[in-house]
Amino acid sequence: MLKQASRQWFAKFLEAICSAGYVQSRADYSLFTSKRGESFTALLIYVDDILITGNDSVRIAITKQFLHNDFHLKDLGILKYIFGIEVSASKKGIFIS
Repeated sequence: MLKQASRQWFAKFLEAICSAGYVQSRADYSLFTSKRGESFTALLIYVDDILITGNDSVRIAITKQFLHNDFHLKDLGILKYIFGIEVSASKKGIFIS
């Protein structure tokens, strides 16, 4: 029963995110990307978490609002930990530990 629910959720998510112009990766079904001119945005799905990143903060905000309308997201802010890995960003780059 639970497998069925997660598949239905993912099917709904897939339809919604693709309608917003994102493309599902052939290499990793949980990765979605969007490129518009110089703007690049990526979403990575893991169970019930969505990591959103990119080089355009406006596109990221639009994507979060779009998803929130259908999925009622809770924004946890800037990434600090994922999969037990500490992540920190600076002007010099991204540090993972």
